[in-house]
Amino acid sequence: MAALLAAIGATAAFWCYSRGYTLFYGDAEAHLNIARRVLDSRTPGGEQFGTVWLPLPHLLMLPLAMHDNLWRSGLAGVVPSAIGFVLAGAFLFAAARRLYASTAAGVTAALLFALNPDMLYLQATPMSEAVFAAALAALLWATIWYRDSQSLAALALAAAASNAASLTRYEGWFLLPFAALYILWIRRSHGAIFAGLAALGPLAWLAHNQYYYSNALEFYNGEYSAAAIYARQVAQGVTRYPGDHDWRTAMQYYFAAMKLVAGVPLLAVGALGAVVAITKKAWWPVLLLALPPVFYVWSMHSSGTPLYVPGLWPHQWYNTRYALACLPLCALAAASLVAIAGGKARAGVAAVLIASIAGASVFAGDPVTWKESEVNSTARRAWTQQSGDYLAAHYRTGDGILYSFGDLAGVFRAAGIGLQEGLQQGNHPAWDAATLRPELFLHEEWAIAVAGDATAATLLRAARSGPHYELRKQIIVEGAPVIEIYQRRRPDSQ
Repeated sequence: MAALLAAIGATAAFWCYSRGYTLFYGDAEAHLNIARRVLDSRTPGGEQFGTVWLPLPHLLMLPLAMHDNLWRSGLAGVVPSAIGFVLAGAFLFAAARRLYASTAAGVTAALLFALNPDMLYLQATPMSEAVFAAALAALLWATIWYRDSQSLAALALAAAASNAASLTRYEGWFLLPFAALYILWIRRSHGAIFAGLAALGPLAWLAHNQYYYSNALEFYNGEYSAAAIYARQVAQGVTRYPGDHDWRTAMQYYFAAMKLVAGVPLLAVGALGAVVAITKKAWWPVLLLALPPVFYVWSMHSSGTPLYVPGLWPHQWYNTRYALACLPLCALAAASLVAIAGGKARAGVAAVLIASIAGASVFAGDPVTWKESEVNSTARRAWTQQSGDYLAAHYRTGDGILYSFGDLAGVFRAAGIGLQEGLQQGNHPAWDAATLRPELFLHEEWAIAVAGDATAATLLRAARSGPHYELRKQIIVEGAPVIEIYQRRRPDSQ
């Protein structure tokens, strides 16, 4: 099964790469560059992991991201994602086979997961969904194994999977208390052991935030947190996100996204299968795999998390991939319908389910996650490439570039310029000194600015008493902010 999953994932990854889709998602570009800057930075080290995004995906990308060709192509981020895809499918296969005592059911669960077009696209990019799916499926299999064996090896694997989940995405934190209660319910003496081990991941991230930012909850309420960004937008008069403190709307939007990424046939079969699984006393797998979708609805309601679908206001694509959290649940639940078939009929039922659901996905059109990434990235990709081309032709190693880390980091990748050439907000205390007192501490030859960002503000401040910068290139792309590239003006040209 692992070989088949690897072949499916590798084919999809090559297809996406050959068409230039690997870095369509802005988040994919960001994940890749965060991994690179951990070592390729003016101030390399743990602070470069940042605070909002959890570190495991970046840690997995890091060794490959230090290879220039793999970084520039984006493949450094694809490899860990594709491996996560294979592991997720393999653990789903193993969990369904053990749960239903049926190899055909295991194959059904794995292939319904693996043949989903949206999952195939995301595992072909430097995104974190496939890595999280692997951790979730591993936790599922480990807890089922523990239920049957109550072995310390199963307990250790469950704890390791829980830590991997909680260091990949925040819904992993939501899983922890439920998994701990399940272990406690099976064997009280092991509940505390599991809880202590599984808590190491979240505690490590809290410690990271406390150490580098003097606020253990910096990822939640700090300057760059989603909550803080949303609060600033609301204060500026931006319309609140759909579902904000409205359970009905949150569920409406999330279900609409589920229909787009999973498809109505799989949702219907999965719902029926979930009922069958629960009647067969397989309630724990259904509960565990239902937790990530519940987390997202809760997050839309209470944490200002946006999710847009084209069929509902404001008729855009944004964060549709969050609905892919329902895929493991639907795949495992649908497999229960194979298990209840007679022994000789199981293979036929499995084949019909896989072929019909996979076929329906193909005829549904382009994957919505791909469409979202394509539509929302058109302008960013254009100005990134134009900026990169200009710097590649004019920048000399060692000159130095002042910029704000984020989308602008993609310009360095496009230009083939190492991130250590840039001075950005993660480089303390040099960044603070250069932006607060540019007349004393700003020595960079170049600067890339977006109107209103910290770099633009620094250049305005520097214009009063020096150093002085001259606009060399202005890049205007429809639907995007103006990108301005400046070069330091030398005394003899002033």
